[in-house]
Amino acid sequence: MTTTSIGTQEQLRNPDYMPPLANAVPLGIQHVLAMFVSNVTPAIIVAGAAGIGFGSDQGALGFPDMSYLIQMSILFAGVATLIQTIGMGPVGARLPIVQGTSFAFVPIMIPAVAGLGTAGLGGLMTGVVLGGIFHFCLGFFVGRIRFALPPLVTGLIVLMIGLALVKVGIQYSAGGVLKYNAIHLQSAAGAARVPVELDPRSTGLAAGFGTLQYWLPALVVVVVTLLLKFFTRGFISIAAVFLGILAGYVVALVMGQVSFANIGNAAWFEVPMPFKYGWEINWAIVIGMCFMAVVSAIETVGDVNGITKGGAGREATDREISGATFADGLGTAVGGVFGGLPNTSFSQNVGLVAMTGVMSRHVVTIGAVFLIIAGCMPVVGALIRTMPEHVLGGGVIVMFGMVAASGINMLSDVNWNRRNMVIFATSLSVGLGLQLVPEALQHLPRTAQILLTSGLLPSAALAIILNLVLPEDLDK
Repeated sequence: MTTTSIGTQEQLRNPDYMPPLANAVPLGIQHVLAMFVSNVTPAIIVAGAAGIGFGSDQGALGFPDMSYLIQMSILFAGVATLIQTIGMGPVGARLPIVQGTSFAFVPIMIPAVAGLGTAGLGGLMTGVVLGGIFHFCLGFFVGRIRFALPPLVTGLIVLMIGLALVKVGIQYSAGGVLKYNAIHLQSAAGAARVPVELDPRSTGLAAGFGTLQYWLPALVVVVVTLLLKFFTRGFISIAAVFLGILAGYVVALVMGQVSFANIGNAAWFEVPMPFKYGWEINWAIVIGMCFMAVVSAIETVGDVNGITKGGAGREATDREISGATFADGLGTAVGGVFGGLPNTSFSQNVGLVAMTGVMSRHVVTIGAVFLIIAGCMPVVGALIRTMPEHVLGGGVIVMFGMVAASGINMLSDVNWNRRNMVIFATSLSVGLGLQLVPEALQHLPRTAQILLTSGLLPSAALAIILNLVLPEDLDK
């Protein structure tokens, strides 16, 4: 039997094994670093869409609401991870599963809060709580609905998530959402030959969009990320996006684009506030959250199987799958009460378990403790807030592209007969088309517009319905 400084091969495959603390702590921190950027990015994107993020008038105040969303993303990633690793009765897989804020829900959240400021966050958080409760209930029968989500459907859904997000990466990298909106207004007015009076601030924003001062740090992030990912091994390769963003951050710092002015005003410790943004039922958000909960639950099933196969060489048990789904929903619902965004299992950490060969859930528990400590410290959010929007853009270009690539990889398992091609073509065309031309639905109620112009929901619904309705022998 092979023995390492961490433990024997049999011990490393055991989720209940606790490695020596000197090894367990850095392994736990490695899990945190591998997911950290992906975990806080959705909060920054949602804040930007709502108009309370980078470039907004809240900048003079230190972006208090965006900082709070970042804090809650960190804090409740840690709480949800603890629920998974430690467990409570049937809740929790008791496996080394790292939870974090899900990108899958971002296309639903952006149109739901667009331009509403903090007024849109009450409806959003209510939707997160109710969606989390629905997600929790899926744990009772998640295995029974898998038949409705073959690779054709799940691959299309993941691809659409990536396609819905790539635009955000380019907007960020070229100067930010506010600058994009200013130049978009100018371009639209010019195309329609309608004179539009822009205030000097908007004119300046539009002129700055796409200049080299923004693109250079963003491209440094992309280049460094790719170099580290493909020309290094081990932890450096796993944390390539994180290290790439650090490199872009240094370039932006040298170029005078980083401000530390508000760090001194940030508190060292703060207790999260329940229902900080109130309680408001927005059915478009609730329906969208519940629908995406189904997708997230199926993704979690895949991650649990990936962890048990990669770390222990076995299939996941029914109890582990249902426990992981329960924990997904509970973590999301509890987080939503305090201002956290939807949680799910993080696939990049599944790969980390397979790479290290350490199956210990206690290692991930240590990482969760670090997340909770950081989430209770506003100064951490203040440090993240100093990152220029275009530097983050370079990172999300890679991350969102990887989401789309993952969907294409899932579609490689599909038998591309005429039936499946028709399902894919119809679903993709309708969903992507409505996303690109949201004005096509301008006469529908606001709720329907939010649900349909995301592109994701119509694509997924069409694919699921057509896959269930069209006969398998359509080609005969």
